Amino acid sequence: MENYFQKEIETASREQIRAWQDERLIKQVKHVWDNVPYYRRKMEEKGVTPEDIRSIDDLCKLPFLSKADLREAYPYGLMGKPLKDCVRIQSTSGTTGKRVVAFYTQHDIDLWDECCARAIMAAGGTNEDICQVGCLTIPTSSGNTERQIMFIMDLQATILCCTPSYAAYLAESMKEMGLTPEQIPLKAGIFGAEAWSEEMRRDIEKTLGIKAYDIYGLTELSGPGVSFECSEQTGMHINEDHFIAEIIDPDTGEVLPEGSQGELVFTSVDKEAFPLLRYRTRDICVLSRKKCSCGRTHVRMSKPMGRSDDMLIIRGVNVFPSQIETVLLNEGYADRKSTRLNS
Repeated sequence: MENYFQKEIETASREQIRAWQDERLIKQVKHVWDNVPYYRRKMEEKGVTPEDIRSIDDLCKLPFLSKADLREAYPYGLMGKPLKDCVRIQSTSGTTGKRVVAFYTQHDIDLWDECCARAIMAAGGTNEDICQVGCLTIPTSSGNTERQIMFIMDLQATILCCTPSYAAYLAESMKEMGLTPEQIPLKAGIFGAEAWSEEMRRDIEKTLGIKAYDIYGLTELSGPGVSFECSEQTGMHINEDHFIAEIIDPDTGEVLPEGSQGELVFTSVDKEAFPLLRYRTRDICVLSRKKCSCGRTHVRMSKPMGRSDDMLIIRGVNVFPSQIETVLLNEGYADRKSTRLNS
């Protein structure tokens, strides 16, 4: 039986989802116009006012935001609320320049909680589970593998949330300790924040005795929980009551029809402190609204296939470094398993 955190929202009709998005987009554009001078200037440069946005059909009239804008506006230029109203700050690692800093009011945190709760329930979580990190939170962070395993075993954690590579390392470590899947209390894992292959998924599942689920998010928008896999695992459901997704041609900015491969763009329709409109993620993927057997009606996005800002064209074929990375990851992963088995 499929688990839902907010069934009436997660299985809402397409008409209802559209109505929520229309109403919230209009309100959000007015909020940004009134409180975010940086984006207001971009709207004025494009000749757009809040009155021009009457529904999501008008979304294409709004200007895009990019990571370059976030860096230019750093640190407070895209805030929609006074700093005194904010309760949390998140930032990226800043490996390619200034860090991206995102702000949250308590309202924003509550929305994020909802998104993560939906992902946990989709992975089979209930209020009786112990999630590392999740329902009953065990705040261990990453690293210190011995302590992680101790908590999993002693506290009988049932759901593991971390990066897939760390889950694979934990799995290898537990296997080397002589722990069998039957002895490990985990039943599910929710993994994201980096590329991982189906081979890696299956190996983690086999070693830990779990079902592994993908999750997607960006620091700029809301962290993990923007979208998540359900039991069908044929794409990640986007929380469309909070985020409007578009697929665009990365070169022209033209909105592409459903089913087209292109760059993913998100608009957050109810965030207060850091309300990004038409944010270009640079992730290449495909959207699908085909009926899902899990009962959820929110659009699904494919696992990102690459980045629009690092695409290469080789003999007329689009090639993404992340695709090469996945092959190398698979090869390296297979080599590590082979070495372990032969040692």
